[in-house]
Amino acid sequence: MRNHTELNEFILLGIPQTEGLETVLLVIFSFIYPLTLLGNLLILLAIVSSSTLHTPMYFFLGLLSIMDMLFPSVLCPKMLVCFSGQSRAISYKGCAVQLFFYHFLGSTEGCLYSVMAYDRFVAICHPLRYKLIMRPGVCVGLVVAAWLVGCLQATVLTSFTFQLPYCGPNRVDHFFCDIPAVLPLACADSSSVQGVASTSIGFLALMLWLSICASYTCIGIAILRIHSAEGRQKAFSTCSAHLIAILCAFGPTIIVYLHCTPNPLLDATVQLLNNTVSPMLNSLIYSLRNKEVKSSLKRICHNVVFTVLQ
Repeated sequence: MRNHTELNEFILLGIPQTEGLETVLLVIFSFIYPLTLLGNLLILLAIVSSSTLHTPMYFFLGLLSIMDMLFPSVLCPKMLVCFSGQSRAISYKGCAVQLFFYHFLGSTEGCLYSVMAYDRFVAICHPLRYKLIMRPGVCVGLVVAAWLVGCLQATVLTSFTFQLPYCGPNRVDHFFCDIPAVLPLACADSSSVQGVASTSIGFLALMLWLSICASYTCIGIAILRIHSAEGRQKAFSTCSAHLIAILCAFGPTIIVYLHCTPNPLLDATVQLLNNTVSPMLNSLIYSLRNKEVKSSLKRICHNVVFTVLQ
């Protein structure tokens, strides 16, 4: 791959049209990034430490918390370095690695949302068979499949992007290496690669969105058939947080990769929200809207305080 390029590094120009705001952005994201890590780590600890949360639903939620710690970690450290006024350079291999893990983790998380929707479908529509259908082997298999799909997607996108020669300008008009920002720097026609990337991302997003819609359509029908208002409220409460997280995840993907006219500022803003703010909001959504997680978190805090005071 390196035999086709003369570039050794790229220069990340940062968020378009934000010159002079680097200090403000540094302060904001220096707060958001650690808070994201802390919030998702607490949810993971709450799930691991409570035996009542050792169920498929919380197994998938724990994995989502791990993804929400890893996903922003692909971008935020380098972004904060750039905001601090230090080197904006990223090596050629580093750029390829960043692009790979961005799409690997993003695609895997999208698959995980689909798996979580299927889990809720089985729990609400087939409650008597839930433990049989969502047995440990099936849960592990679904997660492995999600990781394999993410790995395949990222491998295809990265290999197609970096098979092109990059021999001219190396200034990436973005805050990280992503396909729409890197392809314009290629020394050859990149339209076919852009078409492959849009098709691949669009197809995966469409398949995951349809599977989620199918699961929640069945869930909605099942909830409407519940006679008691309390039962309907309980069923809806288990799904509402997941639905909010799905909208936060899939909306930016559609805006960035599938719209026709490139808009660097819009793309950067949407990706910032998706990559840094959404993982933080997920931890708040699931902790504030889930009684079991809140109870476990309170127990952890109580134990920590009790240990410190001893």
